[in-house]
Amino acid sequence: MHKKVWQLAAPIILANMTVPLLGAVDIAVVGHLPGPQFMAAVGIGATIFSALYFGFVFLRMGTTGLVAIAYGGDNHHESTAWLIRSILIAIILGLLLIIAKPIISNICFYFIHPEGESLALAQQYFSIRIFSAPAALCNFALLGWMIGQHKTKQALYTQLILNITNIILDIYFVVNLKLGVPGAAYATVIAEYIGLGYGLFLSYQAIKLYFSQVAIAELLRIDKLKKLASINNNIFIRSLCLQMALFYFTMTGATFGDTVLAVNAVLINFQLFMAYGLDGFANAAEALVGESIGKRQHKNFIKTLKVTALWSVLFAIIFTLVYALFWHPIVLLLTNVNTVILLAQQYIAWLILLPLLSVWSFWLDGVFIGATQTKPMRNSMIVSLIIFVALCLTLTPTWGNHGLWCAFSVFMLIRAITLGSALPRLIHKF
Repeated sequence: MHKKVWQLAAPIILANMTVPLLGAVDIAVVGHLPGPQFMAAVGIGATIFSALYFGFVFLRMGTTGLVAIAYGGDNHHESTAWLIRSILIAIILGLLLIIAKPIISNICFYFIHPEGESLALAQQYFSIRIFSAPAALCNFALLGWMIGQHKTKQALYTQLILNITNIILDIYFVVNLKLGVPGAAYATVIAEYIGLGYGLFLSYQAIKLYFSQVAIAELLRIDKLKKLASINNNIFIRSLCLQMALFYFTMTGATFGDTVLAVNAVLINFQLFMAYGLDGFANAAEALVGESIGKRQHKNFIKTLKVTALWSVLFAIIFTLVYALFWHPIVLLLTNVNTVILLAQQYIAWLILLPLLSVWSFWLDGVFIGATQTKPMRNSMIVSLIIFVALCLTLTPTWGNHGLWCAFSVFMLIRAITLGSALPRLIHKF
């Protein structure tokens, strides 16, 4: 089981670790432009799109669980059907986001209203990057299918193509062509569509085989659509609450001025790098839990829980040690603005602590997604969000940005406690 977990997790870890580069590279490139307003603008823009796209992360999570169970039951036509259904939904939702661009922009910048030039730059970034929506959402569906099918190397290749393209175009547009913040947005849009094209290329044979052997009407079966809707609705609410927490984090940080906003934009990347790294074992848990349920193998289900939990905790400890020892070089990679670097060191202790607090909720998410039991995830996140906002309102008037990071740390801990309380019932059910 250890070998099997690593065969799945290693490519996912590498793939997931490249995902935050979409935002981190943007920040790193503009972070070397004069003044914090450029970095603050991209930080705001990246946060908005994180909220938007993670609000639709059910296209990845829901697809993984359903595909993994079909894969465990050797029903390959059904696993491909879940992919096609998710891609169709992704295209529709992506186009709707583009149509609703003015409304979304007004709402976001009403709540996050940075000072002076940062606002205009952030609005520029948003108005360009929104056109990546259909590609970004389709990539979620493709990634979920690949993980559920245990094709994690394909997931790695797709993410590498996407992010390498983003890095090259970022440097070319921002540094060579001097396009500034709009250049960072253009780079990400183009990279998303290139990543989508490559993902479709890798899944072409499975999709072609499905349409050659199964009637199109099978895709629109009411019972299948209801099941997909039920799972996705819970994950959507869960993801929306998570992104509301991150949005509220950024909104509160914006009240402390551009420098603190820039610091938080840099430091939140520590959490993102760690989250995507630990999600490798959570994603392995999704695939293996779903497979065990599809094959009705309870012993494998229990083994999966133990082994993926063990490796998740070990990696959380590694992240804590790396952050404690090398936080300064990591910050320097993201910015050379002295005021940001000096202020960032005041908050590093929170980043060192967060991996040990966050690991449990990441792992539990993987377990419940693989089992397609998404209602406990929804309920856990609702409770955690309420407590987070209450703590922000209580702590930030006295502790300022330290209070904000403290509230965020407790938020991650409450997620683990509330979702962990539902684990015994899940084990008993299967």
